[in-house]
Amino acid sequence: MENRILGIHHVTAIAGDARRNHDFYTRILGQRLVKKTVNFDDPETYHFYFGDEVGTPGTILTFFPWGNRVHMGRRGTKQVTEIGFSVPEGSLDFWKRRMEEHNVIHNNVAEKFGEQYLTILDPDGLKLELTVPRVADTRTPWETKEVTAAHALRGFHHITITTQKMDATASILTDVFGYRLAQQEVNRYRLVTDAVQQAAIVDLVEAPGEAVGQVAGGSVHHVAFRVPDEAVLMHFREKIAALGLQITPKIDRNYFYSLYFREPGGVLFELATDNPGFATDETVAQLGSGLKLPSQYEANRSHIEAVLPQLD
Repeated sequence: MENRILGIHHVTAIAGDARRNHDFYTRILGQRLVKKTVNFDDPETYHFYFGDEVGTPGTILTFFPWGNRVHMGRRGTKQVTEIGFSVPEGSLDFWKRRMEEHNVIHNNVAEKFGEQYLTILDPDGLKLELTVPRVADTRTPWETKEVTAAHALRGFHHITITTQKMDATASILTDVFGYRLAQQEVNRYRLVTDAVQQAAIVDLVEAPGEAVGQVAGGSVHHVAFRVPDEAVLMHFREKIAALGLQITPKIDRNYFYSLYFREPGGVLFELATDNPGFATDETVAQLGSGLKLPSQYEANRSHIEAVLPQLD
């Protein structure tokens, strides 16, 4: 297979209260809890994965809900500042009403690059943009009784990186990842890859006078870009290391294999494989129903279960 980045794999953010986070994404936004596990480095903290039925790459938003141990972050430069989800044409009125009914902070519908979108803030202040794409998104959504297919989120539309100077970040995206500049509006530059149809857009906003953001509650921790398998993963490791950037060894995250590096603009990037996927320790029907622990923590299951917050 050609060595290409296949758009966005997942985005990982930081939350406060676990129950509030779980409720917002599963009930109000209608996402599926695909996997309930723990932070590899902090097993007394959940790691939630929300997405479509099977956790298809390009649909997965994950969280570390650190409870009262986390303080509020601040949007600024050297950060992923917006996460765009694709929604069907004609659904924004539904979403605006739903945000009003649940007292969710939101703006009026706006437009950029010829596409309408609704900005909302999750309970921790994470900025989401529900976007109607110019070309209809054909991905099959997860449905709930309250959020049916006519309105449901399809997966990622774009992410936005805010930077003081975009050249070095843009170079990684274009020269290494294979993106190209497609459009520009004022200081917002839209980069796309044609390797995939969906989850294919990265917007770069150049804001030289803006303060550096603080990654904490309500902030994106990192963005993961998608590769098909470990062979392609290691191909990109060589390319990135050759640029003189520090990059981790391959890490087994149970549901995918990963590499991490900080791009020159300061944002933590991950590369993640499609394999093996989330249905390795649960069936598709069972996904998200049980607490799944990395093997090194299984012996401490009773303690971990006792300290993790109850979700129901």
